[in-house]
Amino acid sequence: MRILTIAGSLRRESFNRRLLQVATDQAEAGIWMKLWEGLREVPVFDEDAEAERAPAAVAELREALRAADAVLIATPEYNGSIPGALKNALDWASRPYAANTLRDKPVAVIGASPSPGGAKGAQDDLRKVLRVIGADVVDVGLAVASVYRRFDDHLGDPDEPLRHQLREVVHRLATDAATHSLPMAG
Repeated sequence: MRILTIAGSLRRESFNRRLLQVATDQAEAGIWMKLWEGLREVPVFDEDAEAERAPAAVAELREALRAADAVLIATPEYNGSIPGALKNALDWASRPYAANTLRDKPVAVIGASPSPGGAKGAQDDLRKVLRVIGADVVDVGLAVASVYRRFDDHLGDPDEPLRHQLREVVHRLATDAATHSLPMAG
């Protein structure tokens, strides 16, 4: 099982990047997880450029999505919604329509914030965008509120309940992806 992870924050020390690292550490045997690190390099989406050769970062994103059985996205909340860089990358990934690499791909959404909402607004918006794109949005998630309280020191080890929650998210995503890839009987 190959799960691609995407952090919606560009910040190297972001809470959401750390969540994905912990989720990767908590993954069961047989689940391979890899963080896609090219978000910063994706140019602004331009429909006129769509017919041209895809920029290198876009081609890399599309190939990483194509090779994955499922995707786990961790998003922060910027001004009550999805970070612009993440939305931009998803716009590129969804195009051209005939080659949409997210169509029917199982995707789970998690997020963390120092605020009491745990980036829930951004997660809701992200799920909406993913459904419009055609992704198979898995009915599992995690909104980590007051995230700085959930780790020892500054982004050190997370508390056991958070590790357990991340294990459950990864397990449910992998289970959904495995079920999704089974051939139809008939």
